[in-house]
Amino acid sequence: MKIFRLAALGAALVYLSNAARRAKLRDRVLELISGSRATVDDQTLKAKVESEVFGDTEAPKGDVSVNVELGVVYLRGQLEDQSLIEELEQRVRTVQGVNRVENLLHTPGTEAPAHT
Repeated sequence: MKIFRLAALGAALVYLSNAARRAKLRDRVLELISGSRATVDDQTLKAKVESEVFGDTEAPKGDVSVNVELGVVYLRGQLEDQSLIEELEQRVRTVQGVNRVENLLHTPGTEAPAHT
């Protein structure tokens, strides 16, 4: 029986060695603990973010990719100005239904972050 426990522990450690899996698990556990479910599905939240944040004509929608997973908004792309990157992240955070923002935007000549 002890060998099965060790095998299960080893499998769990291998599974959780992936950062994306850890983040998803953490988000799910926090969701269960808080007792709240997202009020909107991911596709609806994506449309809401794109509408509210990138709706004005000055926002660089064509340069930013928006993805949503379990209420976590991922921003990817390259923008000319670091202050614009920070502004967009803050604007996304204000959208109702967003649990967290993973800002993977970067300026030209800098490497894209793996995660925030």
